[in-house]
Amino acid sequence: MSLADSVLAANNDLPIKTHQPVHSGKVRSVYWLTESDSKRLIQEKGYDVPEDSPLAIMVISDRISAFDCIWRGEGGLNGVPGKGAALNAVSNHWFQLFKDNGLADSHILDIPHPLVWIVQKAKPVMIEAIARHYITGSMWRAYEKGEREFCGIRLPEGLTKDQKLSELLITPSTKGILKGIPGVPESDDVNITRKNIEDNFADFNFSKKEDIGLYENLLKDGFEVISKALASVDQIFVDTKFEFGYVTDKSGNEKLIYMDEVGTPDSSRIWDGLSYREGKIVENSKEGFRQFLLNHFSDPDILLNKSRMPEREKLASDNELPVDAIMDISKTYLGIAEKIVGRKIELSDNPKAEIIQILKEQYDLIK
Repeated sequence: MSLADSVLAANNDLPIKTHQPVHSGKVRSVYWLTESDSKRLIQEKGYDVPEDSPLAIMVISDRISAFDCIWRGEGGLNGVPGKGAALNAVSNHWFQLFKDNGLADSHILDIPHPLVWIVQKAKPVMIEAIARHYITGSMWRAYEKGEREFCGIRLPEGLTKDQKLSELLITPSTKGILKGIPGVPESDDVNITRKNIEDNFADFNFSKKEDIGLYENLLKDGFEVISKALASVDQIFVDTKFEFGYVTDKSGNEKLIYMDEVGTPDSSRIWDGLSYREGKIVENSKEGFRQFLLNHFSDPDILLNKSRMPEREKLASDNELPVDAIMDISKTYLGIAEKIVGRKIELSDNPKAEIIQILKEQYDLIK
């Protein structure tokens, strides 16, 4: 079995029973189950959802995206070995910790395989909920150019790169392109203020205005839970992005939940504590891969400048990255995941065959 075979790069071609087109994001593919299969599973497995809830199978891949492009390696290595298993293991760990701390549930109902979630349909809040405890990345680049206001929050003069901020900042942006909201550009991932959200809460998919405070508390409390747990293994939780949505439980009560993934090396910056105290930044997240790309290509502006997107996409499709670079990021993802969950992440030689077998034998979901 080659290294390339152990990577789940294409995750939208599984023979899962569905009547709808498979929805593929940068990393996950979503298969909506038939009405009869959803009903059957809810009854058989006793999921805490209304019996007519639509369910989906979410399959994570080992693909690596950065700067809004998918990257691949030499020798047919179209993903990062172990990346999907590492991300799911980390998310599962944090979701459980959130539940243990009485914060909120997630959309996950079942975990049939390390790369697979069974989820209930949620109404997403159209906000990328970003929290930052250090000034780095895009915020630092803007600050260095003289910007002082971020999402309606004014930063003081005299901050230095990678410095810890005096408090946790919530700097939300739009999730997808939202139309017709005064003061909010019709573009994906644009910064918004709390006032933008308050004045147009229904356009952001909030059921009621009071839920804005709830989402902020869940974001802050979730950040705090992860931050403490990471500190116990001498890692620093620098910044992160959460997503939220609404689901209904079996009794018909609507509740705000955590969605997508939380506290992973894909959605967060995580720094090594010892190195930071010594004045060095050692990235235990995707940020290390982003830095590699910026150094690897002769014109890094292509990766940073949104107006050069066609050139960026061509760069990603025309270039195979060195295997060493792909294996470095594999080491980073598996290393931080094993620190967080406290055990070795077991990898499969043939994840696709494994997933099909489990979904067939235990869930009867294969055509």
